[in-house]
Amino acid sequence: MNPASGAQAERTGLAWRRTALAAAACTVLLLHSAAQRHWGVTLVPVVLSAGTSALLAAFGMLRERALRTPEPGPARRVLPAIASLAVTATAASVFVFH
Repeated sequence: MNPASGAQAERTGLAWRRTALAAAACTVLLLHSAAQRHWGVTLVPVVLSAGTSALLAAFGMLRERALRTPEPGPARRVLPAIASLAVTATAASVFVFH
């Protein structure tokens, strides 16, 4: 493994972590909003957002680990597709239940 590929793996991992952290911050904001609205169905976006945060963190860890192997293969196309679907479902739930 050359130093450039190690830096690429680290940059990719940091980008996924940053995205997961931003999703976690949105979860906290949605949780605060749900508490002000006395819970109920406003808890649906909170749960979806928390799941999306965990999903993004897990995918990031998998991708970074894959890039650190001696011969990293191409990225699986299904991971970003699932992450995009989770983000879209969370955003739609905010519009429907909030």
